[in-house]
Amino acid sequence: MSESGKQVCSTVSQWLAEARRRFTEAGIDDPAADARVLISGLLGLSTTEMLTRGNEPVSGETESRIAAAIERRLGREPVHRILGEREFYGLPLSLSPGTLEPRPDTEILVDTMLPYLRDLAKAAGRIHILDMGTGTGAICLALLAECPEASGIGSDISEDALTTARSNAARNGLQDRFEAVQSDWFGDIHGTFHAIVSNPPYIATSVVDTLAPEVRKFDPAAALDGGQDGLDAYRSIAKDAARFLHPDGVIGLEIGYDQRTDVTGVFEAEGFKCLESVKDYGQNDRVLVFARK
Repeated sequence: MSESGKQVCSTVSQWLAEARRRFTEAGIDDPAADARVLISGLLGLSTTEMLTRGNEPVSGETESRIAAAIERRLGREPVHRILGEREFYGLPLSLSPGTLEPRPDTEILVDTMLPYLRDLAKAAGRIHILDMGTGTGAICLALLAECPEASGIGSDISEDALTTARSNAARNGLQDRFEAVQSDWFGDIHGTFHAIVSNPPYIATSVVDTLAPEVRKFDPAAALDGGQDGLDAYRSIAKDAARFLHPDGVIGLEIGYDQRTDVTGVFEAEGFKCLESVKDYGQNDRVLVFARK
């Protein structure tokens, strides 16, 4: 400690300990993990290197960056937004203000859809995917990376999101099989698709203001607010999906934990049947798969 009582940090380990201490005092969930991810990300060090190089000094310029990043996290900005990127299904993805930060639970949608896509690819040879509300491009790009027979369109109303998705496609070598299209749901979409996927906004409007500040203040409202009952986006997709879906095609959707029955009802009313319901890591309903009746 210095005379002022402030922690003096000069090494990797000292900065890690300082971040953990301050996050703990601020009541941040999982302060140790946030500190590790933030400091290792800023320094470009692996988890192992954080241990083996803990006594290495940190330069003055880097110290300033770390100190500023810690303050941003104390302001409840999520760690991955501070770092500007997050890994999803093994792909490094850049984030931007117009994109939802991809969550691990959304990887369940990718896991669920891949067997369907592989079966479709065996039958059709080449297949085409539509990812509605693509954001960073996470879902579509993960599916393309795992299914080389597929090409895909990522649609979004946000030009910022589309720019980010195009950049992420190029970053991961998928730009030749990915197209970003600005569209309000099916408004500017053309053609048919073997699979339509989406993680749409599904939080009821009245609930948005009660979300954690990490979500409420930093994820785009358009990616969260699903209308009065949280089902607006599902109604929009279900109403027109049959016109854009290949006869043997499937629709894969992420849903809120309490929406399985309601979303199933929305799609059944439009002539679809539910093929599969999948739970997330917390054993909440998270993914639904539909096909035409």
